[in-house]
Amino acid sequence: MTVSNLISSALDGSLWSAKSLHESLAGRQDAPSERTVLRTISDFFAPEVITDLDEVTNSEGHALNPLITQPLKNWASSKRKSLEILQVIERDGCNLVILANLAGRLMWTAVKDADETSLQAALVRLVIARGGGVGILPHGDTAQMLETADLPESAQSLASLLPPVAYRPPRPDWTPAQTSHRHLDELERESIEIIREAYAAASNPAMLFSMGKDSMVMLSLALKAFAPEPLPFPLAVIDTRWKFQDMYRFREYLQSRADLSVMVYINPEAIERDMNPFDFGSALHTDITKTQALRKVLDQHDFDFVFGGARRDEEKSRAKERVFSIRSASHGWDPKNQRPELWNLYNTTLVDGQKMRVFPLSNWTELDIWRYIERESIELVPLYLSKLRPYVERNGSLIMIDDERFPLEPDEKVHFDFIRFRTLGCYPLTGGVKSRATSVSDIVTEIEATHVSERSSRVIDFDAGASMEQKKKDGYF
Repeated sequence: MTVSNLISSALDGSLWSAKSLHESLAGRQDAPSERTVLRTISDFFAPEVITDLDEVTNSEGHALNPLITQPLKNWASSKRKSLEILQVIERDGCNLVILANLAGRLMWTAVKDADETSLQAALVRLVIARGGGVGILPHGDTAQMLETADLPESAQSLASLLPPVAYRPPRPDWTPAQTSHRHLDELERESIEIIREAYAAASNPAMLFSMGKDSMVMLSLALKAFAPEPLPFPLAVIDTRWKFQDMYRFREYLQSRADLSVMVYINPEAIERDMNPFDFGSALHTDITKTQALRKVLDQHDFDFVFGGARRDEEKSRAKERVFSIRSASHGWDPKNQRPELWNLYNTTLVDGQKMRVFPLSNWTELDIWRYIERESIELVPLYLSKLRPYVERNGSLIMIDDERFPLEPDEKVHFDFIRFRTLGCYPLTGGVKSRATSVSDIVTEIEATHVSERSSRVIDFDAGASMEQKKKDGYF
């Protein structure tokens, strides 16, 4: 049997492994040996097909975090799952959908049509034929195909373990939730009035923007306040260089929008000293990369009114804030010397170099935020939704291993579970929560039943000798 005939059999659209292909040809007079089949198939697929976790990349060519490769193998073994790498390659006018395990065993089928439906159908057939528990890690451009395929219960997508790719806005057919809350209408009206009043009083306003859920709601309200015109002030983003990768992808998307002006600031001292929360501790890291950075960017651009997304229900020191909160010329906050705010009447006068921080979401709760996000279909960093993610249990928090800079402590075990985040910040200082909430409506249901504050997972809120109130007095937002 010639090599070309052997390859033609391998590309006939059936489900094959080297073993099953050899067995199907065994009855022929010119049947090749098993060794010949293995060598021919290996030569045909090489060098494109990979069977090593270290070679797996996302669609942008970024590799799997090396800190989680061995733990992932251990996890799969403990769950009795076979780790399979999903790949699609083009050969001889066909698209080959391939599952390759770490021992080098391949299963494949050839698909004439390159449309996603045909490829997904081929994938499902492969998974069913593979049998048993399967953990599928997509390589290259196969993540989207895997995530939307109707897989059997025995198969689990591991796409969320790869580095995130560029953020994609929801599809146009994603319509707003058909819910109505008069309470939300009142909150919306009040916040828009606050934003407009602050803008009218300001000479050089800006919006401090963290990319979190509260920031996105505040941005949505501001866009409504000035529609149809674009936002008339910049979004100021303080970059600590230790945010979640998903947050950086989301920021890149926001920077690409024509209706927004996004300015990013990194404290030069943080770069010079290579500040990180591991070597310097959370308190000093936060002071240099956030508090001091904020003070510097406000001075550099001389912003007088700065919007922030803080809410009074988040944390006890924030409950003391006024909607219009005066800061001294040196950015200090005096919680005992604030202006009264009766009947929604605000004093916006600034003297002696004072600045104003404005909190349009002061009267919102976390549940209000999520209900509004659901109603308005507001875009979010994907970290708020539950996915399989790698983490360690450290000081009572579930800390995600977001990149390879994360130093594992001796004998520290890497876990994999479905977790999400209720609040976002520097990833080594932000704990996740175990959850199966994969939609905003799921989150609303989850929040309705919880009695634990979202800030309970923020490490910086519990720094010894540096309470949140003290941070705010020093200039923290």
